[in-house]
Amino acid sequence: MTNEFVKLDIEGPIALITIDRPKALNALNQQVLTELDAAISQIVAHPDARALIITGGGEKAFVAGADIAEMSGYSTTQALAFATRGHAVLARLEALPIPTIAAVNGFALGGGLELALACDLLYVSEKAKLGLPEVSLAVIPGFGGTQRLTRLLGRSRAKELIFTGDPIDAAKAKEIGLALEVLAPEALLPRCKEIALKIASRGPVAVAQAKRAIEAGADLPLKDANELERQAFALLFGTDDQKEGMRAFLEKRKAAFKNA
Repeated sequence: MTNEFVKLDIEGPIALITIDRPKALNALNQQVLTELDAAISQIVAHPDARALIITGGGEKAFVAGADIAEMSGYSTTQALAFATRGHAVLARLEALPIPTIAAVNGFALGGGLELALACDLLYVSEKAKLGLPEVSLAVIPGFGGTQRLTRLLGRSRAKELIFTGDPIDAAKAKEIGLALEVLAPEALLPRCKEIALKIASRGPVAVAQAKRAIEAGADLPLKDANELERQAFALLFGTDDQKEGMRAFLEKRKAAFKNA
């Protein structure tokens, strides 16, 4: 896939998306969203992709935010269309059946943090700065930040970050549960690939069902969420991969899963 700002590489079971617009600190504009959407479509069509990593090109930024130069002249109608587009693309990312990993290698502000929040797992470089500074521009997060951050961190912490607009460093992000690990810049992508490869070695149908149960169950009453899990558990016993996984365990060998 060749695009101007979004690069997609698929190596074996691992897909890697790089937002590569370093002169603008990888800021999200209409074109970047269109190219990101196209990359997601290509991953959906790739049967062997079992995990996705998203990172930023260059050494300074993951994604420094939405493109303020592009947004500054928007009317309310144009702003609504831009927010609608951003929400749609991030919802597609979030809905991927494969696990997604944000490798935050620098600034992840505004739309950049919202992009990371739409991923399943978030790892950060020691150089990372994360935040939702929109109120300093007299707007609010427009790509799901008020909702995903609140669900991840709770109301009070989300309100503090959104109301002040202050960015936090990598150590603070890990302390409050926003990031899973803080890594040296040169170790970030290798660590994310290590995690992705480990995930890819597990039963892909089971991983997809686990992700579905977690995401769909989070907004359900516990009784209904447990029923969702019960049905998914039983469903997996009708798959070839379940037979292979348990047979391999009993035979003390590595399983050869076929995503079926």
